[in-house]
Amino acid sequence: MLATSTPTPPATWYILAAVATMFVVTFALRALPFAILAKLRDSKFVNIMALWMPAGILGLLAIVIFYSTAADPATVLWKLLVAVAVTIASHLSLGRRTLVSIGLGTVTYVVLVNFIA
Repeated sequence: MLATSTPTPPATWYILAAVATMFVVTFALRALPFAILAKLRDSKFVNIMALWMPAGILGLLAIVIFYSTAADPATVLWKLLVAVAVTIASHLSLGRRTLVSIGLGTVTYVVLVNFIA
């Protein structure tokens, strides 16, 4: 029969050093963009990106989700188009509140898919 030994737990200093290293790296990675951005506030490029990037990302996400959902044979296209129309209409009419419009479009699609034949 082989003798088994119980592994010894790491030393306290080792655990503290690992946690401190993780803290420093995480803090630096989260703080660095803000430090850099503070110096670029007056940049025309940064201001244009701040204006158009959220809409561009949302548009790309919508295209990918629309394509993957529409490609499913079980999808009824009119339900998808109604949900997209609700999302766009609510976004434009409710003061461009992205989360509200996405939420309303999602709820519309879920209701149409689950409760309307």
